[in-house]
Amino acid sequence: MTNESEFDDKHRRALFSAHAEEYGDGRPGYPAAVFDYLRSSCNLGPGCQILEIGPGTGQATGPLLDAGAEVLAVEIGEEFGRHLRTRFQNRPLEVRLGEFETVDLDSDAFDLVAAATSFHWVSPKPGLDRVARVLKPGGSVALWWNHFGDQDRLDPFRDAVQSLLEQHAPQLAGSVGIGAHPYALDAGARTEEINSNGKFGPVEHVLIPWTENQTADQMQQFLSSFSSWMALETNVRTDLLHAVGRLIDTKFGGSVDRPFLTAIYTARRL
Repeated sequence: MTNESEFDDKHRRALFSAHAEEYGDGRPGYPAAVFDYLRSSCNLGPGCQILEIGPGTGQATGPLLDAGAEVLAVEIGEEFGRHLRTRFQNRPLEVRLGEFETVDLDSDAFDLVAAATSFHWVSPKPGLDRVARVLKPGGSVALWWNHFGDQDRLDPFRDAVQSLLEQHAPQLAGSVGIGAHPYALDAGARTEEINSNGKFGPVEHVLIPWTENQTADQMQQFLSSFSSWMALETNVRTDLLHAVGRLIDTKFGGSVDRPFLTAIYTARRL
């Protein structure tokens, strides 16, 4: 019997797949510092054999390929799969459709298993067991997430938009409504999941701060890329997005600087 959490996850995944174009247009990529870190800590470079879990529209796939790696991407969404094949045609990329936990993969085959803002879809214990099986001995796992906010830096837009969320969609009020889910920043939980597996060396945790300037149009595309916004009734979402655009144009002069973070967790297979 499917429980409510599993149903919700499947529903959210279906929303993303059905809105692949909006996701690709709206989501920022990752700062260059992420891939510099992977070069120094995980041997990212020419000839590196990478398994990427849940690439979506390829925000991380492109820089991994640009670094000279060969990538096998496991993607559950058919729309995302088609997008990836078109976007990276004639590049050393293979797209394999299916769930990471069950798709056919060779053991001891990869130098790096990478998951960019995707491993929260995977059950940690069986997922990390499988990561260990497909990695070569000494190979690395790198899990990272963009966190669209930073409580330690000023974010006037975050504060100003709350009244609009409360008016139009109270369920979105708070940081989650603008994409700042705390999952990525729970370093204790993310580290314990990897350490408790027993098949990896010590976890390294790095937090990379960065800033993104977003116009009213870009902010509307950005917010439209989240499942919580996709799930709103069309008229509610449209009215709310228009209100956000007016807020940015009238109060912020047409664009806002948002403080973002990328949290990275890496470890080597023993």
